[in-house]
Amino acid sequence: MRELSTVEQTRDFGERLAGLLRGGDLLVLTGPLGAGKTALTQGIGAGLGVLGAVTSPTFVIARVHRPDGARGGRVPLVHADAYRLGGAADPRAEIDDLDLDASIEEAVTVVEWGEGMVEQLADAHLRIRIDRRDDDTRVVELVPVGGDWSDRLASFSA
Repeated sequence: MRELSTVEQTRDFGERLAGLLRGGDLLVLTGPLGAGKTALTQGIGAGLGVLGAVTSPTFVIARVHRPDGARGGRVPLVHADAYRLGGAADPRAEIDDLDLDASIEEAVTVVEWGEGMVEQLADAHLRIRIDRRDDDTRVVELVPVGGDWSDRLASFSA
């Protein structure tokens, strides 16, 4: 668990985390509104060197950010928000309709509010739980699920 005192620290943490990421990775972000999921994803985008501002995809549901070669970008970032999904009998079908899996092998895919809906997109994923305390400190927990996530996280010091 990591404690992050500011939004800037949350972005910095995401930027350092990006150093572990590669095409095909799925990150599932959970936590209450305002916890810092988008701020963390902004840091991941910066660390991956992607084009365009990373903003909340709540109303468009998903955005694809291509790598910026001039900034050392190496893989695309797919940033999705499943908050408004779930009206269907099987919310996973709604995720499938987004065709996120079309780029899952080449991109780092970050899904806010996706727990219980997107895990089938990849054999392994990293669950990132963010909670915000009353003093605005964010507590981030990284939970590896399958694959080589445990090994990668063992070398991560942030």
